[in-house]
Order: sequence, then structure tokens, then C-alpha cells
Amino acid sequence: MKIHFEIILIKYIFFKIRTKIIFSKQIFFSRSSISCCDAEQTLTRQLSLHIEAGLFVFFYFSLLSLLSPSHSRWKMPPVSLNRLLYSTLKKPRLVFSPLSPPSTLQITDPSLYHRHRPFSENPQSQTPEIPFLKTPTRTPLETQFETWTQNLKPGFTPTDVDTAIRAQSDPDLALDIFRWTAQQRNYKHNHITYLTVIKILISGRRYRQAETLIEEVIAGACEISVPLYNSMIRFCCGRKLLFNRAFDIYKKMLKSEDCKPTLDTYTLLFNSLLRRFNKLNVCYVYLHAVKSLTKQMKASGVIPDTFVLNMIIKAYAKCLEVDEAVRVFREMGLYGCEANAYSYSYLVKGLCGKGRSGQGLGFYKEMKGKGLVPSGSTYMILICSLGMERRFEEAIGVVFDMLGDSMSPDLLTYRTVLEGLCREGMVDKAFELLEEWRKKDGFMGEKNYKSLLNGLHFVSRQ
Repeated sequence: MKIHFEIILIKYIFFKIRTKIIFSKQIFFSRSSISCCDAEQTLTRQLSLHIEAGLFVFFYFSLLSLLSPSHSRWKMPPVSLNRLLYSTLKKPRLVFSPLSPPSTLQITDPSLYHRHRPFSENPQSQTPEIPFLKTPTRTPLETQFETWTQNLKPGFTPTDVDTAIRAQSDPDLALDIFRWTAQQRNYKHNHITYLTVIKILISGRRYRQAETLIEEVIAGACEISVPLYNSMIRFCCGRKLLFNRAFDIYKKMLKSEDCKPTLDTYTLLFNSLLRRFNKLNVCYVYLHAVKSLTKQMKASGVIPDTFVLNMIIKAYAKCLEVDEAVRVFREMGLYGCEANAYSYSYLVKGLCGKGRSGQGLGFYKEMKGKGLVPSGSTYMILICSLGMERRFEEAIGVVFDMLGDSMSPDLLTYRTVLEGLCREGMVDKAFELLEEWRKKDGFMGEKNYKSLLNGLHFVSRQ
């Protein structure tokens, strides 16, 4: 039997084309780092090369048959080539492909992707199309992303990017636009765009992405402004594990020439420190940082306000360094600040905790003379301190002041005063005060009243 060498060779070439498509499909989809666009371009290029090679072989043997008509074995009927093309492109294994529809492929000879039919068939009959899948549908976020990237005309500025980012309600989409614009030629983000995207990520609870951008800014990704510095410090102060990082940013801010710390900067840092003043032993650890920060604030020429001075007073009072607290209190007038109820309350608590309830009572009276109302905890600490020092008349007066301000002492405060009176021999007065306070205190309750009454009977029998 006579074997046609040219038919075998062309079959082999088209088999290689089909094998290359399937192999390329597996490679492209196994590598997540290759984008769909890169896969389409690479696979299209390989297809074009193989098809051109097949056409070259076909025309080569056709030319030989024309030049040597006597060699009948080089003659190949047109139907053979047509069937080869049709059988190669019709294979069902090519149904799953990363390529776009044939109309979008840029190849050397697009006619090869048209419908093929044998010459013996009717030209009007329909033949099956190349079985490539259609491109996957885009999600709404991808559609919005493409819309915004197309709206950003070439030569866009950071102001245009800032406007595009602010218009996004989705923080992930805002970050995608931010990253895409950073990869464009002749463009670089500035402090405005970084500040905007960091705020959007924080409000959208994308804390890890915000932390990444903050590290980029610290590494020198853009010039830093004072609002950007403060925004980064605010974020780090609010995160438990980034507390030390906030002070690293503050130190970098101190060394900069154009972005010195402002009052907002010190307010954030003081507030972050005071949130850690929970236990007495821990207070002394952070008090050193408060003192150092206060000195740096004064050295930099930043004038504190009442809120910052109150936080400094509170830090000293928590650590029972009441003399320093009083000193800061006296300096408030030098900065044009006026003491408020918080200023006096911190002092009264600190002095009573130090055992200087008489001085605390003096600040309390000064506070009441200005028409300021102490907090409930300030009232109760002062009452208990006076009662423990057996200054019952003054303690009773503070109790009446507290009831007059529509505040109710707790059970321990009542017992400190009433049982103290019984131990001093003033039993009748204690019972009279209990009845009077019961009428004025609508929050005492029957349970607390009976507990106080039983306690007075028990102490009076001793």
C-alpha cells in the first residue's frame, strides 16, 4: 500500500497544535501568578507559529507537485487538507480554553478560525464553530474598577486619584485603584492620596492593609505631612500591638524639619498613655513617659490646652504624686487655661488617696464656689476619706451636697459615715441621719435600707 508522506507530516503538525493548546491550558491555569491577559497573548502567539508552520509545509509540497508533476506521490487533493483542518479544530478536548472568542485573537491568518467545510458539501450548509468558551462574566467590583480606570485620563494627577478614591464606598475597590495608579508611568502618590486611602481602610476595618500602607509611608514612599503623621499615630495608638510604633512615628516626626509635632499629636499620645493607667504598679512605668513627653512638648513650644493639662494632672494623681499634680494645676493660668470639674476632681481623688483629705476638702470647696459639680466617684472618695479620719461633720455635709446634686452614695459610703458615728457614741444621730437620707435618696432601696439598719443595730450593741 502506498503511503503519502505529506499527509502523515501534516497530520503530525496539526496533532502538535492540538497538544500544545491542551498543555498550555494546564500550565496557565496551574500558575496563579500569570494573568488571563498574559495567558491569552502567549497562547495566541504559539497557535500562530504552529499554524504558519503547517501552512508552510503544505505550500512547500504543493510547489513540489507543480514543479514535478510526474511524481504523483507529492500530489495531495484539496479535500485532504480541508479534512485535516476540520478534524483538528473540531476536537472536543478544546472546549475548555483560556482564550477569548476567535474574533478577538490577533493571528496571522484569521481565516483559519472561520468555519471550515469539505469542498464536496453544500456551501449553504452550516458547520460547527470552533468550540472555545466565552470569556467569564465580570463581577460588579471589576466593572466599577474598569470604569474608574478608564475615566482616569492619561497624565492624571494625585488630585484626580484622590477624587476617584474618595468616591468609592468599598474600601477594597479604593485600594485596588490606589495600587493600579501607582504602577502607571510618570505617576507617584503623594501624602494626600496616602492619607485618603488610609482613612478609608481604617473606617472599613481593613486594618492589615492600613498597617501595610503606613509602613510604606515610614519607609519613604512619599513626602509626609502633619495630618498624615497624626493619622498614622492615631491608628497605632488605637491598636494594642502598635503602641510602641506610635512613638517611633513620633520620634521620626521630631527629627523632621517641616513636620513638627502639634497639639493634636501630643493629645493622641497622652490619651494613649493614660489608657494604660489601670493599676498602681503599672502607672509608675508609664509615668516616666508622661514626664518626658511633657518636657518635649514645652521644649517644642507647643502650648497645651485644658484637656492635655488635665491628662497630665490625672497621671500624677493616679501615681499619688500630688505635689506635681498641684503644680501643674497652678500653671494652668500661665497657658491661658481655666480649670474645670475634671481638674478639681483629679486633684481631690489624688489628695484623698495620699491621705491628705483636708487639702482635698479645700479644693472641693473651691470647686463648689465656682459652681462646678464633682463626679459621683469624687464625692464618695472624699466622704470615705473624711469618715476614716473621723471628720464626720464635714463628711455629713458632703453627703448632703451629693444628695442635693441628685446623686446617690453607694452602700459602703453610707456605712462608713453611719457606723463611724455609732462607734463614736453618736448612735441616735446615726439613726436620725439614716431616716433623713432615706427620704432624700430615692435610689437607696429597701434592701440597702435594711442592710444599713441591721448594721447600725449590730454596731450599737457592741
